[in-house]
Amino acid sequence: MRFLPVNLDALLVELDDLPQTLALLASLQADPIAGVDDIVPAARTLLIRHRPTVVTQTGLAERIGRRSLTAPVKQAHTLIEIPVDYTGEDIDDVAAMLGISSEEVIRRHTGSEYTVAFTGFAPGFAYLSGGHPSFDVPRRKTPRTRIPAGAVGLAGQFSGVYPQASPGGWQIIGVTATPMWDLGRAVPALLQPGFRVRFVDASGRVRPSSASSAPSIVPADAPTAAAGGPALVIRSAGVQALFQDAGRHGQAGQGVSASGAMDQGALRAANRLVGNPGDAACIEIVYGGFTLVSRGDTVVAFTGADAPVRLTAADGANWPVAGHQAIALSDGDSLALGEPVAGIRSYLAVRGGFDVAPVLGSCSTDTLAHVGPSAISVGDVLAVRSVAYGGIVGMPEQPRDDLPVMDGIVTLDVVMGPRTDWFTADAVARLASQVWTVTPQSNRVGLRLAGDVPLTRANAAELPSEGTALGAIQVPASGQPVLFLADHPLTGGYPVIGAVATHHLDRAGQIPIGARVRFNPIQSFHELP
Repeated sequence: MRFLPVNLDALLVELDDLPQTLALLASLQADPIAGVDDIVPAARTLLIRHRPTVVTQTGLAERIGRRSLTAPVKQAHTLIEIPVDYTGEDIDDVAAMLGISSEEVIRRHTGSEYTVAFTGFAPGFAYLSGGHPSFDVPRRKTPRTRIPAGAVGLAGQFSGVYPQASPGGWQIIGVTATPMWDLGRAVPALLQPGFRVRFVDASGRVRPSSASSAPSIVPADAPTAAAGGPALVIRSAGVQALFQDAGRHGQAGQGVSASGAMDQGALRAANRLVGNPGDAACIEIVYGGFTLVSRGDTVVAFTGADAPVRLTAADGANWPVAGHQAIALSDGDSLALGEPVAGIRSYLAVRGGFDVAPVLGSCSTDTLAHVGPSAISVGDVLAVRSVAYGGIVGMPEQPRDDLPVMDGIVTLDVVMGPRTDWFTADAVARLASQVWTVTPQSNRVGLRLAGDVPLTRANAAELPSEGTALGAIQVPASGQPVLFLADHPLTGGYPVIGAVATHHLDRAGQIPIGARVRFNPIQSFHELP
């Protein structure tokens, strides 16, 4: 085993092959180590997130290093048969690569039983191992911008089915109408780790169904509170307004990442101000431009970005009010959040909490995976849960004095690893010495950065998919880094040169488009003992 640093609270265990990886995963699941919060398996690695207050990285590596890798992995009894129409646009190319006919590709693909090795990339996307030994085909050199839901593909030694329409670089050999992801099921992901899978040739008899491409985002305005009760009526939603809470943890087995608020500290502060639990759902507002009207008496608070707030009473009188404090509203009062002067994301909490239904245990909206409540829009009436009379409301919070601004340079501490050694020494030095600009293509998935000189790799090999962490700095073929944020994919296929340290993740979530970023390595790359 190799133990590679990922962040201050995460490490990557690299093994020789998939059987070893699955054996170690089974061992850690059967006999858990205290302090381990999450494990993301991949082709040859396990990404392990832990609590440093319970177990140190060195101690964790030592304990994992004593585990056996020879124990056989028990196979699940569940067998899923997937009918496929083998008319994929790459099937002839795959046949040419392997020196066989398209008919032989179909025979080999249907003639083997697969096992769900791990999940990632998107909710319900399963990496299937155990196909015909000849199936070892590279990803497409140029990924497609859109692959339809239900597409069946090959990449490396894996086979898989795209659960929803998305970009992708796998070689597409067919299509199925069987939905891989359906929130109407008790367990939305059809394919779970360990399940057995068999593909059945149904060419000419299979057509993609609407169910396979149905969006997973559910309506946000489904209140259970009594009609006419307290609510916030949305008059303007700004650029983007989403429900976010502490995140959707523990769903890695279905290929679902945590998501959650981009600035977790601001989320907790907003909830403290109105007397809610710290992880309650708030509205995350990007770049201001948000206006609400109170229906009934409510208590709200804005935190996060430094943005002006103006209160207009029901009688028309208006005046500015401060953020980072509880604001009592009467029926008909309105609040307008203006454009921030520092930071970009504001958090709106309401006393009692929003009456919104969770999806897979969280009210967070994952914009990449399309899981969670729908975006908030003009005209929405957001019901507020009732609260016991006399509930505690917090004292004013102290705003952060280090919020990023457009005309400044934002410094982010970085932990180097796990794939720093895949880059030239010059590229490693340039990551820290060069100033990077945040491009307009940035969003909750990640900050796309541009520098004068791209980062060059020393290792040009194709990296097998492996787990990615919040804050990871992934470097695609262009050499221009992408800093993964809350809605990042669970796994990725490009090397990660380093990760923003845990104590600067909230700051990263507040960086505006056009700002400049400098990385400050606080821990050099080294394998853990």
